[in-house]
Amino acid sequence: MKKFQIHIIAFVSMFFWGMSYVWSKIVFETYSPLTTIYFRLLISSVVLFLFAFATGMLEPIQKKDRWLFLGSAFLNPFLYFIGENYGLSLVSASLSSIIVATIPLFAPFAAYYFFKERLKPLNVTGLIISFMGLLLIIVNKDFGLNANPWGILLLFLAVFSAVFYIIVLKRLSLKYRPVTIITWQNMIGSLFFLPFFLFIDGASFITIRPDIITVASLLMLGIFASSVAYVLYTYVVKYLGVIKSSLYTNLIPVFTIIFSFYLLGEHFSPKKMIGMLVVIVGVVLSEIGKTESSKEFNF
Repeated sequence: MKKFQIHIIAFVSMFFWGMSYVWSKIVFETYSPLTTIYFRLLISSVVLFLFAFATGMLEPIQKKDRWLFLGSAFLNPFLYFIGENYGLSLVSASLSSIIVATIPLFAPFAAYYFFKERLKPLNVTGLIISFMGLLLIIVNKDFGLNANPWGILLLFLAVFSAVFYIIVLKRLSLKYRPVTIITWQNMIGSLFFLPFFLFIDGASFITIRPDIITVASLLMLGIFASSVAYVLYTYVVKYLGVIKSSLYTNLIPVFTIIFSFYLLGEHFSPKKMIGMLVVIVGVVLSEIGKTESSKEFNF
C-alpha cells in the first residue's frame, strides 16, 4: 500500500472518530452510556462478521493468540469505551476529544519499550507543537479548566487503555487481517458488556422508544466509528508504526469541535480555531521524516 493512501486512510478514520463524539452525545439524550456502548459494539460485530464471512476475510484465531485477543478486547473496546463514554457523558464533546488526543504524548514511551521505535527531532517538535495547540483549546484565559474532574479521569482511563491497545494491535496486525482483528475484538467486547447491560439497563431499555435521529446516530457509531474507522486504523498502525499512527489522533478534536459547533451548538471561539491550526501544523511536522524503529518486540 502506498504511503499517500495510508495517510488518506488515517484522515478518514480520524474523521469518523471525531464525529463519534457528536453521535454519542445525540444518543446519550435517549440511552445511557452503557446501552450506547453495547449496541454500538453489537451493530459493529454483526456488520463486520457478515462482511468478513461473505468475503472470506475472517480468519480463525490461533490457539496461542487467544489470550492476546482477549487482552486486546479488554483494553479496547471494554476499558476504552467505559472511560470514553462515561467521561463524554460528564464533559463536552470537544473537551472529550481533546483529552483523547493526548494519546500521542504517551504512546512514544510505550513504543520505545516494546518496539524500540524512536522519533527524530523534527518529529518530537511536531508532537510538542500539537500539544501546545491542544492547550490553546483546553485552557481558559485564567489558566483554569472548567470541567467535571471525574469526567477527565475517566477520559484518561480511555487514553491509557488506548496506548497499550495500540501496542497489542501492532503485534496482531503482523499476523492477522485488520477485518479479522476488529471483528473478533468487537464480538468479544460485546460479550464483556452483555451482563452489565442486562443487569443495569435491561429493564429500562425495553421501555424507551427512540426517535429516528437517535437510531441513525447509533447506526453511525456501530458502522462507521466502531467498524470502518477501526479497520482502517489497523492498516495505519501496521504500516506507520505505533508512534506516527498515534499522532494522527491529534486530528480528532479538530473534527469534533467543528461538528460540535454546527450540530450540538457548542462554543467555537477564535482561540479554538487557532488551536486547531496549531494541531494540524504539529501533525504535518511529525510526519516529516521516517520513524526510526527496530523489529524487536519485548511484549
